[in-house]
Amino acid sequence: MHVSKTKFKTAQIIALGFAAIILLGALLLSLPIAWAPGHQIKFIDALFTSTTSICVTGLVTQSTYGAWSGFGHLVILFLIQLGGFGVITCGTLVVLAMGKRVSIRNRRLIQESYNLDTLKGLIALVRKIVTGTLLVEGVGMIFYSFQFVPEYGLRRGLEISLFNAVSAFCNAGMDIIGDNSLADYAGNPLVNFTTIALIVLGGIGYLVWWDLIKLMKRLLRREMGFRQSVRALELNTKIALTATGILIFGGAVLILALEHRNPGTLGNMPFWEKCMAALFQSVTCRTAGFFTIPQENLHEASAMICMILMFIGGSPLGTAGGVKTTTVAALLLTGSSFFKGKEDTEVFNRRIPETNIRTAWVVVMLGLGVVLTSTVALAIVTEGMAEGAYLINILYEVTSAGATVGLTRGLTPILPAAGKLIIILTMYIGRIGPTTLATALTIHGEKKPSGMHLPDQKIFIG
Repeated sequence: MHVSKTKFKTAQIIALGFAAIILLGALLLSLPIAWAPGHQIKFIDALFTSTTSICVTGLVTQSTYGAWSGFGHLVILFLIQLGGFGVITCGTLVVLAMGKRVSIRNRRLIQESYNLDTLKGLIALVRKIVTGTLLVEGVGMIFYSFQFVPEYGLRRGLEISLFNAVSAFCNAGMDIIGDNSLADYAGNPLVNFTTIALIVLGGIGYLVWWDLIKLMKRLLRREMGFRQSVRALELNTKIALTATGILIFGGAVLILALEHRNPGTLGNMPFWEKCMAALFQSVTCRTAGFFTIPQENLHEASAMICMILMFIGGSPLGTAGGVKTTTVAALLLTGSSFFKGKEDTEVFNRRIPETNIRTAWVVVMLGLGVVLTSTVALAIVTEGMAEGAYLINILYEVTSAGATVGLTRGLTPILPAAGKLIIILTMYIGRIGPTTLATALTIHGEKKPSGMHLPDQKIFIG
């Protein structure tokens, strides 16, 4: 009973924590000191920027580079990093920084937020997550600096490198280079592959990291052979890595096939650059938001593929959004088992529990509900707009917001205030997760066991 109550309170803390940080960020960005010279930012745009930063989305109504001062950039960067860590992890860091002991209640919050089975080693896990994050971002900054320091000078180059590294790893997709994201670097392997690596590392999930680190340790110590070490990986890791590989390379092949003759995207590039740009597009659709090709020029078929990649997103317990790779994999495996006449959902010599399958269905249905509701609402408030408010663009924008991706076909900057509020709410729900929000809004936080079950009666399906 106590654990169930804690779970309910955890959902509330996550929802209210993100809302509080969004409001605080909006207030800071509303200060004139946060504005670039000659700019006056409305509160709705400050609220939008704060939300897109903490929700690590990347959709913007004001130029990140041009509209904000150095202080504004610092606030945005801080919000992105907080969003990447999450509310519970950040709260734990504050407690540790104050030299206080983390209480059992707070340990349970960490346990619930990371969906772990034990309280053992939670503080060490938080420290590893923070250390690993800062280390990877630091390495990414170094790689970026090889390009940006010679191009922009030491100070500006390091600022861009730091901002890009944090933004890429946290899957935010915001930058302070200009208003064209990474389009000017479409043919630059260093910038492309550094960004790809950071996005993937942030999106596969922290627990996958530690599982792979354990694998490498076993190999280095020669405790197991390679095949045995791979078999020893957690089921979550195997599914996450397999699904990630299929989505990234499968998406890249489809985008390359559909766009290779499109002069507005890949058509005028050399073949190797087309391949790199298609790979980048496939990766960034997994909730990053950087782009090297104009999204508004994509064929509608390509845009649909990108929306599917957005909706699926990254893996659990990482910085990416979406319904998650393991969720979709579980449902596809269930469908495969059904067609094979099997009662159980099995993969890698393991059985996925029925409770996981039910949860996966709920996550996908709630995700679809958010996208469809926001699409209808945005279509209503943009009706009559002469520019950009086509259904494909609205759906692309909403999917991007709900999956915390940040890719846009040019609609977000021209939205009316009501449209901006819809996208703000969609980003917020997408970041905390529709199931977390539903749990937080539930009046009764614990499930009541029933002593009896009602009789079964079949209904017609399909």
